[in-house]
Amino acid sequence: MITDPIADYLTRVRNAIRANHRVVEVPASNMKKELTKVLHDKGYILHYKFEDGSVQGNIKIALKYDPVTKASAITNLERVSKPGLRKYTKADTLPRVLNGLGIAILSTSKGVLTDKEAREQNIGGEVLCYVY
Repeated sequence: MITDPIADYLTRVRNAIRANHRVVEVPASNMKKELTKVLHDKGYILHYKFEDGSVQGNIKIALKYDPVTKASAITNLERVSKPGLRKYTKADTLPRVLNGLGIAILSTSKGVLTDKEAREQNIGGEVLCYVY
């Protein structure tokens, strides 16, 4: 049993990038699906596909690389809020990742949002991870 499924998701993507894989497959959950949608909307991954094969299903993620330099669109994935120590923030103290070059993904009452979207809607929440 995995105690932190979001950390497992981020680790699988991070390991696939380091191994220069084109596609990574992770077990699905609603939170992971929302994280994947945010990463796709912000241009960090190429495509994703939700598969309903097993009991919980899988998410196939096509990773994005630069065609010339072969560098990944994702430089770093960092888990912030952990099961042992949750990190919550108010709307006025939302984190800025690399002065706005990266994104912080938050779980809010309005769903999973980036720090910029949460700032626009003036809501806080749990800081799940940083992506840059």
